[in-house]
Amino acid sequence: MIENLIKLPIVKGHYKGKVRDILDLGDKLLLITSDRVSAFDVVFPNELPGKGKILNQISVFFFKQTQQVIQNHLITDIIEEMPEEFLPFKDYLDKRCMLVKKTRVIPFECIVRGYISGSAWAEYSKTGTIGGMIISEKLKQSQKFTEPIFTPSTKASEGHDENISYKKMCERMDLDIADKLKTKSVELFKWAHQYLLERDIIIADTKFEFGTFDGQVYLIDEVFTPDSSRFWDKDEYEIGISPKSYDKQFVRDFVSDSGWNKQPPAPELPQEIIDKSLEKYRIIYEKITGDKCNL
Repeated sequence: MIENLIKLPIVKGHYKGKVRDILDLGDKLLLITSDRVSAFDVVFPNELPGKGKILNQISVFFFKQTQQVIQNHLITDIIEEMPEEFLPFKDYLDKRCMLVKKTRVIPFECIVRGYISGSAWAEYSKTGTIGGMIISEKLKQSQKFTEPIFTPSTKASEGHDENISYKKMCERMDLDIADKLKTKSVELFKWAHQYLLERDIIIADTKFEFGTFDGQVYLIDEVFTPDSSRFWDKDEYEIGISPKSYDKQFVRDFVSDSGWNKQPPAPELPQEIIDKSLEKYRIIYEKITGDKCNL
């Protein structure tokens, strides 16, 4: 399907990411969220049928909900409001794509952590630091921080991203923009934390990406999806353990336990893992939006 889309005269270029296909339309982009699965920066041979539509619709939902915090790049997710050349591909594109402003991407991932888990817990356990910052609090696994912390990383086009300090981030970019990225990232996280808590979900951490357009900063890419965030079941949250997760940590845990060395090629995922993963995506979609997941 992508092969046919990229042949359209309106398409000026094509970039294939780990889970997204991006069509360059000149001053706009068409972001298409595939059903591909990635973990540890490696794409798996299996797909999760319908996953792309669920992720895309969660992003669309939150882009519309967070416009009061910061503007974003979403133009429309309605196929009929897009260039007519895409109408013949509606069956494939519907629910899984967004037409967005083409921004100049700021090459950092803006990570906000409200709870200590994952790589942050692994680092803290060894060194007492998170993202190179000394943490004065005495923390247990999954414990909530007094205030969310900002731990950026570089955005690598290939290979692994590199966790850096906010100070190092400031050394590599305009200070006013760096301050805005940090401030808005934390503000977005706090908004989502409250919104999701009311729906029995804890968002432990998440990442944002930003771009600039006409001198303005925009929130871009995806927002508060199970692929960019760590979601826990509020009722099963307990300090000292890794709580039940609704995000792709489920896949990460499975392949880690399988003995895979986290280097390409990725192993095949059993059908049971595919089915359970899709069920988690459907549940989080319904909890977030309040709508039945028919995707």
